[in-house]
Amino acid sequence: MSIKTIITSAFAVTAAVCNAQVYLDTKAPMEDRVKDALSRMTTHEKIKMLHAQSKFTSAGVPRLGIRQLNMDDGPHGVREELEWNTWSPARWTNDSIVAFPSLTCLAATWNRNLSATYGNAISEEFAFRGKDILLGPGCNIQRTPLNGRAFEYVGEDPYLAGEILVPYIKAAQANGVACCLKHFVLNDQEIDRFAANVNVSDRALHEIYLAPFKKAVEQAHVWTIMGSYNMYHNVHCCHNDLLINGILKGEWKWDGALVSDWGGTTNTWEAANGGLDIEMGTYTDGKLKESEFGYNDYYLADPFEKLINEGKIPMSVLDDKAARVLRTIFRTAMNPQKVIGSQCSEAHYQACREIAQEGIVLLKNDKAILPLKADLYKKILVVGDNATRSLTLGGGSSELKTLRDISPLEALRQLYGDKIDFAQGYDAGRALYDQVDKVDPARQEQLKEEALAKAKDADLILFIGGLNKNHKQDCENGDRESYDLSYGQNELIAQLAKIQKNTIVVTFGGNPYAMPWISQVSALAHCWYLGSESGSALCDILSGKVSPSGKLPVTFAARYEDYPYVKYGAKAYPGENKQVHYLEDVFVGYRHFTTSKVKPLYPFGYGLSYTSFAYGKPSVSVNGNKITISVDITNTGKAAGKEVAQVYVQAPKSSIARPVRELKAFAKTKTLNPGEHETLTMTLDKDELRYYDETIKGWALTQGSYTFHVGASSEDLRGKATAEVN
Repeated sequence: MSIKTIITSAFAVTAAVCNAQVYLDTKAPMEDRVKDALSRMTTHEKIKMLHAQSKFTSAGVPRLGIRQLNMDDGPHGVREELEWNTWSPARWTNDSIVAFPSLTCLAATWNRNLSATYGNAISEEFAFRGKDILLGPGCNIQRTPLNGRAFEYVGEDPYLAGEILVPYIKAAQANGVACCLKHFVLNDQEIDRFAANVNVSDRALHEIYLAPFKKAVEQAHVWTIMGSYNMYHNVHCCHNDLLINGILKGEWKWDGALVSDWGGTTNTWEAANGGLDIEMGTYTDGKLKESEFGYNDYYLADPFEKLINEGKIPMSVLDDKAARVLRTIFRTAMNPQKVIGSQCSEAHYQACREIAQEGIVLLKNDKAILPLKADLYKKILVVGDNATRSLTLGGGSSELKTLRDISPLEALRQLYGDKIDFAQGYDAGRALYDQVDKVDPARQEQLKEEALAKAKDADLILFIGGLNKNHKQDCENGDRESYDLSYGQNELIAQLAKIQKNTIVVTFGGNPYAMPWISQVSALAHCWYLGSESGSALCDILSGKVSPSGKLPVTFAARYEDYPYVKYGAKAYPGENKQVHYLEDVFVGYRHFTTSKVKPLYPFGYGLSYTSFAYGKPSVSVNGNKITISVDITNTGKAAGKEVAQVYVQAPKSSIARPVRELKAFAKTKTLNPGEHETLTMTLDKDELRYYDETIKGWALTQGSYTFHVGASSEDLRGKATAEVN
């Protein structure tokens, strides 16, 4: 072989090695793949990855075989397919799915294992539909019971929210589907959501509002996060340098991609420098409005590329954004381990049913009227719009197109046959996104009179009402206008209960509400939104097939005025001149009620069972940075059931104003048969006991004796133990 041949061959081998497509090698380290892909991309190709190319996709790099990202709304199921560039349904015939229970329902299970079941099942449906990013779950704090979007979130407590969402995210992402945790951050009301500037102390920001996001980043390693519409420090949160670059990507070292909420981007310079990575939905309101504004006109499109080419923004800023998008693509769309998934499988319906069963909270049960002893009643009258209404429709972006739903009335008729009669009682109108559907008062009166007439012949009344997903009920883009139930339900319930003492109320909804009739009814169960297996799960509880084990993830106040922010007036909610002040500080939800000794109607963590549980004396031990609490739970009743043991920690006295006690651990038993017991062992990190010290702009731990209260709710404390924490 000649020298020339050898040299030529050597050059060929070198060229082949240099051109090796490391970014396509799924076994190569992630950062090597990202670096290699970036080196091959033009500036324009990098830019194109950073903004939408349709309503729910962002571009890949076709020239290099890098796939696009397909997104869709969650968090309770895959949204129906829309046309490529409109908000109109594509009218596919194969995009009907399972509606899973609302996230408030998941939170009410207090069951981490069910959270993982939820994340696995829903991500399988997303994967089967070819989706890479699930736009959810949500973990904004339920600061007000009027929040129209609270049903998409996981309650009022940051610890519970984080603990419930971590298994959901881990399970979903194990299937190759990215969760897009939302809305980062302080998106705690729908009124003025596009313009409200939130004024909050650094302490409350870190201890309450950022806490569940931090847990999802550090423990679940969530791959994408969605910015929020509102502002903080008068800068929109979708490109807020302080929040995104300073805290999320800086302090927390997060390596994922920050996605804007649809229409949440407002400025090229801030979008470029404020941490936004993928811009979606600009010049729409996320649901209805359209614009001639094209995708190349997006703030992170041509205007950003111009600034890069002119040297006004360094290439390193663009490369960081593109790298984050590439990581997301390699983790999802180009992940060979991504599951094929399935849609509407029986396993998914079973998961839906189990989550719904454990999320239903029994709030009242006088004389053990529940479970229903059907042989005692010849005629059961079901009253209420929610007995037949589809509660998978409406709500805004979380609206779902389902293959099959079973309503409460349908399930009750299957179970009790001809014993069941029905009267609608009231008309709630249609589920509209941006306006309230007006109902004729004459029709409302007619429906009420029909129900009252039938009530006279009934042995038992099941009222099935509450909230729904209409505008200004539980719906995106509008908050509730009253703490009362709408459509005359309070009056109707009271009149029904006056006629028939055996009246059981079942409510749906994502928020607490006033109950002026509570002393008149025999039982009350709150269901949140139960998804496709709504009727089946409800009947499982009402019939006693399953004993209720749900616990409230929010406080039900006796009066709206009892919520902590209300005393501060409009300045605190809904705001004045687009400025909202969180003047209650860290005393959100039960933290306020327990500290101020305001008695709630039903406290945080509360929920009844068809059996009873005895708590043994709790023990606590400290080993290094870990604190372990153990307690023995015994079923002392006559039915099988599950119990949630909750640990509320009381810190030593200090100069810092702190809540009397805060939730820092919880565990749920297995199903315990009568007489059976289980020892629950709960472990928490010392870091959970810290508070945010604004004087040092960091976390601090008060040394001394901590009291660990163990109980069945924030008010029902069954035992305590103390330990020195240093």
